Amino acid sequence: MRFSHGSHVAALAALLFVVPVAGKAADQPHRIVSAFLCTDEYVFRLVPRERIAALSYLAADTHPVVSTIADRVKGIPLVHETAEEVLSLHPDLVVTYAGTAVKMQQQLQRASVPILEVPWAQSLADVRRITRMLGNRFDESERANGLLTEMDTRLADAKRKAASPPVRTLVYEANGYVTAGGVSDEILSAAGLQNMAPRLSLTRSGTLPVESVLTVSPELLILNDNGRLPPARANLVLSHPALAALRGHALVTRFALTPLLCPGPWSVDVAAPLAGLGRQARALATRAPAP
Repeated sequence: MRFSHGSHVAALAALLFVVPVAGKAADQPHRIVSAFLCTDEYVFRLVPRERIAALSYLAADTHPVVSTIADRVKGIPLVHETAEEVLSLHPDLVVTYAGTAVKMQQQLQRASVPILEVPWAQSLADVRRITRMLGNRFDESERANGLLTEMDTRLADAKRKAASPPVRTLVYEANGYVTAGGVSDEILSAAGLQNMAPRLSLTRSGTLPVESVLTVSPELLILNDNGRLPPARANLVLSHPALAALRGHALVTRFALTPLLCPGPWSVDVAAPLAGLGRQARALATRAPAP
């Protein structure tokens, strides 16, 4: 599952958009509905469960897993992006990403339901600003600061474990896409990995053919997959027999990068494991044991 970042860039300057309710003060919201996967991640971590009226159905989806909280949301109501479902919960705040579910948002506005639009984070600096903004809006600044402190601790740990010089790396995904740009690149860099994708020539559809993967010969090829994806044509490229040609002089491994799907403080959870893969790849390249 892939989300387009481009449609959210313009919203970055306006860190929140609230539709006011006539005659109601901007008090702490007590019935919060998150209507989008990436806001689920924030709301679940920042808001006490008793104040969460619902999360999106993707928060608990396991076909495939696209959420880092899929095994932790049992008992929380789940909704689709429809005004009917959301209104039935009588929310005092609906949180979603900027530019998503436009029809639902229009209907909620007509019903005078407050809406908080969250911009897409293009960098870790954006993650910090958005986390603090949401902490303030939810009246949970202490939780927000805690998330950022934990993020910084994990980043520092990854940097201590990172290989040097950086390991030439490709993250290969279903349909032949490659991970590049934004928060993902910053986390790869912190883990001692040099993402090769930004300098490669992709097809018009933004994919990288298997032949090109072999040509650029990364030291580390990460197949963004936990090995348990359901059978699908999109996933066949991750098992292409030609990739076996890299084995022996490059580390080819399956590793699910679910925390990178929605950029946030939790995204750095993969940094230390990625640093470990980088050390393994460097050891393989030099025929020496990993430190």
